[in-house]
Amino acid sequence: MCTGVLNNGGVRATVKDVAARAGVSPKTVSNVIHGVVFVRPETRERVERALAELDYVPNLGARGLRNGRYGLIALALPDLSTAFSAELAHHFVEEAHSRGWSLQIEETAAEPGRERDLLSRARSHLLDGLVLNPVSLEDSAVPVVPGPLPPTVLIGEVVQDRADHVGVDSVGASRDVTEHLLVTGRRRIAAVGTPPVGVETAAARQRTEGYRAALAAAGVVHDPDLEIPVRHWTTEQAVEATRAHLVRFPAPDAFVCFTDSMAFGVLSVLWERGLRVPDDVAVAGFDDVAGARYAVPPLTTVAFDLRGYAVAALDLLTERIADPDRSPRQLVYPHQVVVRASTG
Repeated sequence: MCTGVLNNGGVRATVKDVAARAGVSPKTVSNVIHGVVFVRPETRERVERALAELDYVPNLGARGLRNGRYGLIALALPDLSTAFSAELAHHFVEEAHSRGWSLQIEETAAEPGRERDLLSRARSHLLDGLVLNPVSLEDSAVPVVPGPLPPTVLIGEVVQDRADHVGVDSVGASRDVTEHLLVTGRRRIAAVGTPPVGVETAAARQRTEGYRAALAAAGVVHDPDLEIPVRHWTTEQAVEATRAHLVRFPAPDAFVCFTDSMAFGVLSVLWERGLRVPDDVAVAGFDDVAGARYAVPPLTTVAFDLRGYAVAALDLLTERIADPDRSPRQLVYPHQVVVRASTG
């Protein structure tokens, strides 16, 4: 007989009910639900059928009362509309599920209040841990939230000493891709995604720094007119900014774009104007999203293993949940420039 009661007055099937229906032990049912222990395919199929027939709903509140954990973590990204965010979120979901965690995905839109809400929920033990991607240290809630942090890992360019962190060397990566363009003989290289006046993110600042460092090392005089600011790193805003730039200035030898999404916008504008890539103008991006391989022409870009990046972040979160008092760790994930036809 089902012993749980739902809020609407109906009965809730229990693990024991599912086990009886499937002819297995409650432990086997738990292993199927959480996915962390191997269960033979035929047994898993029988349990999953029983779960569906009984409309089993896990009682997260009871689980939290038993072990202090809910099996739920959150991932917060600044902008879920980008190709990079979509691919990164996919890898976090897959890796979290392989560890028996459910993943809540949030968009912070660079608003510290949304970070604070998530931190508050984690401190109230409604979440077991957080992965946050703040856009700037000044706007992040992490440095200023009072008291000890809940289990938290930061990803991206913002680094501070309160939380574990996984990132890519954005200065070095931007320098490397700009150096690649310089080696191909380009000298007038425009950067798409530099910070607008009064608006600065850690990623924009670091990638601009790397771009300028490569030019300086090659003896190329810095030209502010070749820096194209974009407030929000979307394809649409890159299109608008690049069109406006080409109305005022002649086409550069190359564009280095601080995301692949913006590079796609630049490719579109160059096509509109009848400029050939890479014969007339070269284009490079950053992130190596799936679309970069299928752009016309295929896009040269900065690449790093997004799945490995997610694994590294969740490894740190696992360690932090198990040992809340250990010193924060900072990991720099390796990158490489993948050369394709867009730069010749």
